[in-house]
Amino acid sequence: MKVLVVLPPHVGGIKLGGLFAGALGPDFEVTPVEDAGADEAALREAEVIVTALAPITAEHLAVAEKLRMVQCASHGFDYVDARAAAARGVRVCNIGSTSAEAQDVAEQALTLMLALAKQLIPGHEALREGDWALPRLQFSITELFGKTLGIVGFGAIGRQLAKRARAFDMRIVVNTRTPVPVEVMGEFGVAARMELDELLAESDYVSLQLPLTEATRGLIDERRLGLMKPTAILVNTARGALVDQDALARALTDGRLAGAGLDVFDPEPPPADLPLLRAPNVALSPHAGGVTRESMLRIAQAALENVRRYASGADPADVVAG
Repeated sequence: MKVLVVLPPHVGGIKLGGLFAGALGPDFEVTPVEDAGADEAALREAEVIVTALAPITAEHLAVAEKLRMVQCASHGFDYVDARAAAARGVRVCNIGSTSAEAQDVAEQALTLMLALAKQLIPGHEALREGDWALPRLQFSITELFGKTLGIVGFGAIGRQLAKRARAFDMRIVVNTRTPVPVEVMGEFGVAARMELDELLAESDYVSLQLPLTEATRGLIDERRLGLMKPTAILVNTARGALVDQDALARALTDGRLAGAGLDVFDPEPPPADLPLLRAPNVALSPHAGGVTRESMLRIAQAALENVRRYASGADPADVVAG
């Protein structure tokens, strides 16, 4: 089976692509590239594409005449034109049923929450300038203990975040597109399932853990930001386009929201003049959730196992389109 592995430079590019080739074994002819259009001959012959955050567009799909499956090495799949793939009868799969990167992304969300609660970044920057900032920071430093955490999206990542938040005795509420079984609610300490507007109004921390689709693009807009408490903190480790970034920057600058922890942006990398980068009380990281050494190995294993599954004649797991 001919497999095109598309990994952009910031994910590991050709180097990791070569590791994928070795992991699949001799029954697969693997071509690693950093852009799906870089090797048109390989794209035309590919039966499977494995991609991690590298766009697979309608134009790529039109060239890939023999393509039958696109395997995303991630929970997200918004960088693949799923509609064009489905029209071609090409299956798009993610790793949604696994917890390959769930622990890592959950830790990243919790890290951003703690950094903001403890005013870690202002304290760090002040000390580097020789400023003992405790007198002005001490009354803005808060605890996670007893606070309400609203988790929007309760798949593998949302559940791992809830599991960790319980250790801080946080009250956990969730918003999901589908009902959560009572036993799962109990297992992860969920107090209630709420409509999104209610969750936003009630939560001290809101963490976004849902995929980017046409239905969720711009989900957290000016109106919904206005529902949140002025003391609340928004955390986004999912996709930047879930949030109206300009509206969020205004809310932070105007003091209508206490803080934001952001691991994702739209686009990535963000432009230097993005207002959010200069907004007050933000904790920022460069889409680092899901890229620990441990999680990258789990992600690769999950993605490649699904490719092997498909090659053996079985239906692939985690089909999100097609």
